[in-house]
Amino acid sequence: MPLIAIEGSLQPALRPLRRIARTNIASDDRAPTEDGTTDRFGLRHSSTEAGAVAAFEAAVQGLAAHKPSTGADLTRALVSDPLLVAGHALKGFANLILAREELLAPARQANADARSALRTLAGGTADERMLLQALGEAVEGRFARAAMVLDQILQRNPRAFLPAKIAHALRFMLGDAPGMLAASARVLRRWPRGAPGYGFLLGCHALALEETGDLDAAERTGRLAVELEPDDAWGLHAVSHVHEMQGRTREGIAWLEASRPVWTGCNNFSFHMAWHLALFHLESGDHDQVLAIYDTQVRPHPTDDFRDVANAVSLLWRLEQEGVSVGARWGELGGIAMRRRRDTTLTFASLHNLLALIAMGRIDAAWEVVDALATSAAQAEGDQGQVMEAVGIELATTLLDLALNRAPRSDFASLASRLARLGGSHAQRDVFVRTLAEFAANRGDSDALQTILGIRRRLKRDDRVVTLLEHRLA
Repeated sequence: MPLIAIEGSLQPALRPLRRIARTNIASDDRAPTEDGTTDRFGLRHSSTEAGAVAAFEAAVQGLAAHKPSTGADLTRALVSDPLLVAGHALKGFANLILAREELLAPARQANADARSALRTLAGGTADERMLLQALGEAVEGRFARAAMVLDQILQRNPRAFLPAKIAHALRFMLGDAPGMLAASARVLRRWPRGAPGYGFLLGCHALALEETGDLDAAERTGRLAVELEPDDAWGLHAVSHVHEMQGRTREGIAWLEASRPVWTGCNNFSFHMAWHLALFHLESGDHDQVLAIYDTQVRPHPTDDFRDVANAVSLLWRLEQEGVSVGARWGELGGIAMRRRRDTTLTFASLHNLLALIAMGRIDAAWEVVDALATSAAQAEGDQGQVMEAVGIELATTLLDLALNRAPRSDFASLASRLARLGGSHAQRDVFVRTLAEFAANRGDSDALQTILGIRRRLKRDDRVVTLLEHRLA
């Protein structure tokens, strides 16, 4: 019995599809090819080491389901076959997606190890060569180009799940929602419905639909994804986004509580799911519950992962915007932000570090973040340099100006219209939208406030924050 059932009206249509999916997933469809072996998720390997390929399949399943076992499975695969090119490539992408400057070196080493393996294998399979080409683009900071190369793998091999999943993640980090949607739609048109990975791909498609504003289709697709693949935390996540965008707070809480057995079994993605739960309780005005969720589920451990830090920073910032005292909780986040203040690997992460430093009153350190972004923008050749120039530096400067009660040098409304370039989701970037709207209200700038709220309303229904801001100008 699935953990979460979809609407009863869709059940008859799903039964044949579920039977096909479960039959195929249960079977061992690894098969030798002229190049080596095709794994269960459709990727073609030079390796014929059954143990290595099986461990790699487990790692890909874990990646899709956000399981904490993924790293150990990948290690097993590479121990079993040190020439497993895709294993080295996945290791490289995994380091890059963590977006920390010290992880660029291991990502480059994984790239070198994969290239060495390819030379030993006299060229490897087409999938391996193109996966490595994509990694080469990514280690140089060109995530958009890397995603395009991954798309080319799928043109040749439309059943290769891993390139589709990695490309989705890269585009999500770039805020390229239209690209996410186009890619997932293109892949699903060619994907055999009963093939392993289909449910997880639906989860990717659901999030892309939500981020581009097709909320009804996003919910239908996300529910179907979870029905077919109950471990699809990303599909669960997509439906939660729809609940938030539509202001369906009670349903959002119920959905997350009902699916708790799934997402609490995830890696640190469980902290993000708890963050969504906390946002619903924040909208309900239950601040004590929000703080309890923060302490036990959003920030149970002082991790240095930028995604965990972003969850924590944005939640505390929202609470303080509503006049709630968060006590000493800023302390450990401020310590991380101090250590990371010159790490500009990802603009999205830098801006959350900036918020933590502002909250701690560490203005000198906050200016170092701005200086680091400006320096990196002048030197960077990859995607993030463009993000810094397009929005990152200006937003960072504006946040600091406002924190110092200085007249901002930017147009709030114009800045709000460019926030998608930061990457992440609308829900994640909303902390910046809300902040710009609050400052516009504080200045009595009705035109700027209405423009910002108009941008926000393209996806998100008005909430308590909007009511409070508009009352200030009434």
